[in-house]
Amino acid sequence: MPSTLKHTAQNLVPLHALPRRTALKALAASAATVAFPAFAAWPDKPIKIIVTFPAGGASDIVARVMAEQLGKKLGQAVVVDNRPGAGGSVGGLVVTQSPPDGYTLMLSNSTPISIGPFALEKQPYDPVESFTHIALIGNAPCVVMANPQVPIRTITDVEAQARKLGRLDFASGGPASIGHIYGELMKKTMGVNLTHIPYRGGAPMTTDLIAGVVPIGIDVLTAYVPYFKSGQLVPLAVTSATRSPLVPEVPSVVEFGYRKLVLDNFFGLSGPAHMPAEVVARLNSACNEILTTPDIKKKMLELGITTSTMSPAVFTNFVRDQVTALAPTVKGAGVRL
Repeated sequence: MPSTLKHTAQNLVPLHALPRRTALKALAASAATVAFPAFAAWPDKPIKIIVTFPAGGASDIVARVMAEQLGKKLGQAVVVDNRPGAGGSVGGLVVTQSPPDGYTLMLSNSTPISIGPFALEKQPYDPVESFTHIALIGNAPCVVMANPQVPIRTITDVEAQARKLGRLDFASGGPASIGHIYGELMKKTMGVNLTHIPYRGGAPMTTDLIAGVVPIGIDVLTAYVPYFKSGQLVPLAVTSATRSPLVPEVPSVVEFGYRKLVLDNFFGLSGPAHMPAEVVARLNSACNEILTTPDIKKKMLELGITTSTMSPAVFTNFVRDQVTALAPTVKGAGVRL
């Protein structure tokens, strides 16, 4: 044994021979020393990002972009796992019940956080306290769109047609989706009868909207630009306060006088509650680096998303504010899953 180690060993004192407070401090220090290498090895296996909607929709597209980039940053595979259902609450519940070790994350947005939980008879989780909110990715408006065969070209026409017919159907990507809630807001604001037709995701809704099965649809802008360019669908208005740079020719709802109909959908990265601070910090840093890369900013803009970076604490407050704003609307509209 080297002399230094021998000298150290000779001077060790058994824990049982120490005062109780000193012994407890020694144990805590020992536990911290053991725990650190476990974090230092993270991630040492693939990371999963739960998407609370089917493949092909806005959340799925954003998650796959982030998964690819996070994989490069972290040196570990990051895979997307689609868990749709119950207004995003099925996937949300999977995340809240997963170990908080940084290997199960969620592409969080307005639906599983601010809408879905409040549309169920029994709220399955607290949208703030049941998660660790890690990083904001960005914001994207919804778009109100129509089949080109119906006599609707603006959001004002939606109100006029609903009054003329006595009722007008609108489609969304599912019960308690952001599109559903937005339709309920339109119904209340315009004072007309809009009947919700729910689909299991944006992709099947798009198929029926193009086929003329439903006259209008509402969803996050991200996935629909190609259909506007091809003439298969007609955009009526975006739901942000100003026009989207992705479709600058499409007016905002504010331009039609509907200031109460301004609503953006957010995208972020969240995980189970009580994740290790070191893992959260590393994920937040990786996301922020990705989102400030010119190529990714451009890619997100092409998806209709304005990127933004936040610390975990600021993002958590952002989520809390959106829940406070949207939850009463969901309850007041009587939306139930």
